[in-house]
Amino acid sequence: MRLAAEAITARYLFRQGGQADDDRAIPYVPTMRGEREPYTDATLAKVIRRGIDSQGRNLTGLMPRYEISDADMASLIAYLRRLDMRRVPGVTESTLHFATIVTPDADPRKRQGMLDVMNPFFADKNVRQMTPVPPMLASGKTSYGKSMFMVHRRWELHVWELTGEPSTWQQQLNQHLAAEPVFAVISGIAGKTWVPIHAFCEQAHLPCLLPNVEAPVDKEHDFYSIYFSRGVLLEAVLIAQKLRRSASGEARSVQQVFRAGDVGEDGARVLAAALQRDGIKVTSRIVPRDAAASVVADAVAAATGSDALVLWLRPDDLAAVGSAALAPGEVYVSGLMGGLERAPLPSDWRDKTRLAYPFDLPDKRRVRVDFALGWFRMRHIPLLAEPVQTDTYLALSLLSETVNHMVDTFVRDYLVERMEGQLEHRIVTGYYPRLALATSQRFASKGGYVVRWADPTGTRVVPDGEWSSPGP
Repeated sequence: MRLAAEAITARYLFRQGGQADDDRAIPYVPTMRGEREPYTDATLAKVIRRGIDSQGRNLTGLMPRYEISDADMASLIAYLRRLDMRRVPGVTESTLHFATIVTPDADPRKRQGMLDVMNPFFADKNVRQMTPVPPMLASGKTSYGKSMFMVHRRWELHVWELTGEPSTWQQQLNQHLAAEPVFAVISGIAGKTWVPIHAFCEQAHLPCLLPNVEAPVDKEHDFYSIYFSRGVLLEAVLIAQKLRRSASGEARSVQQVFRAGDVGEDGARVLAAALQRDGIKVTSRIVPRDAAASVVADAVAAATGSDALVLWLRPDDLAAVGSAALAPGEVYVSGLMGGLERAPLPSDWRDKTRLAYPFDLPDKRRVRVDFALGWFRMRHIPLLAEPVQTDTYLALSLLSETVNHMVDTFVRDYLVERMEGQLEHRIVTGYYPRLALATSQRFASKGGYVVRWADPTGTRVVPDGEWSSPGP
């Protein structure tokens, strides 16, 4: 027997009885029971608290029972009453509007790679769409009288390019949304920070789905933003975990090197907090944002007297490390910032260096990544930034599957909830071994590896321990 929790909006809950099955005000939803009595405030409170529906019948265990105060119940019912599909921004009879957001400090090559994937994906989507059809009626039929199982709408992409300082971004986003109402934000790319965009999406009740960001916002109880992983915040926890379990067990002092104004600041902050709780002394050497790479090398050389050295650096800075003396202790590098297994660290550093690696291993992910890479080849898309482009394709594919399962019940909150449910059923998951979201989780991939190079001159990496999902 199929049990499913379908879309809940005011027009379904409070629909008056006795209306015909072809009521044009009620779009089609699979398994909808159009014959039941409409809910009132009192019967809705009863079903939420006791699992007894509007006709006095006990619902199955699929419907949880909640202990809710009268005040909270009134707020919940008021919220359900305002869920109305007739006024969803970015949704018309023929078109679904989506935005992607680009910050001014985003890496130009990664930005181009992302858009090189998004534009043909939207074009393909629209080529495959049939002539737009009217919303399906409650009976599951269109106004043409033909049974349908999905509604075809064009997809339109709006690229919101931000300018200036982060303090101005929310105002710019409000202006973009007013000029170009969209149903959701999909993918997107940032440099140092995504914080103003995350805050905007929460305030606007706008789904912001799977952006390409290295330092996502980890804020409890937020709903509308979903990320692939915690990025450098996860790497920090993986490194902290490894230092605690160090074979020598003697890492009592750690030095970190990072540039001001880059996401390494966020990783360094999380790592310092985690290690200091264990009594490990952590110091940081901060390189000015625009300093030459030689300044980075000097900072690394000055930091080599500790038990462990952590480098939150980009490839150009890692390449410059060759002029610094070899660190005597353990060395850890952000794989996400440094270029993963292709990080250009000098060969004489590699034996004692470990990479934080928030993805599946190259050999294990090859089949899942090849699906996207084949799609790129067929469309002659240049491979400018493989992880970003693969994640972008995965995000768009997830959105497409989710929208198809929504039929024509286009409500923003429902989009987020449907994507939460779709994630764990994906077979093709790109760089990640598994994607899933439980209640209140906003990061679909929970873990990663710490890896080492198999030899000093190649790019093959091997795990230095098992896959770990360390939690917050």
